[in-house]
Amino acid sequence: MEPLRKDLSPIKMRNYGRILQDVVDYICQLEDEPTRRKLAIYVAQCMRQKNLVWNKDQESNIDRIKADIYKISDGKLTCDFPEFDEAFYAAIKKSSENKKNTPNNQQSSKKK
Repeated sequence: MEPLRKDLSPIKMRNYGRILQDVVDYICQLEDEPTRRKLAIYVAQCMRQKNLVWNKDQESNIDRIKADIYKISDGKLTCDFPEFDEAFYAAIKKSSENKKNTPNNQQSSKKK
């Protein structure tokens, strides 16, 4: 059995955590471009969610997420491909629709 890794390298952006940083490092090592793009979209969606939790006062827009991915990857991973923008905005739209259709929101509208 292999012991747990004790990585003492500094976390680049604490609000995202080490696991996300490790995932970005893994994506940078991949050779398959379609897989890299899909994983970059997934990571961006996770980063947006974490940003909403930690930075409620700041907007979690696409430009900020792109800049943060670029910074975490030390410039090795960019999100300058068309599918990224489309998938990012589709996820935002889907999450806002899900919030509108939750049972709590439906019950509160009936009480009024």
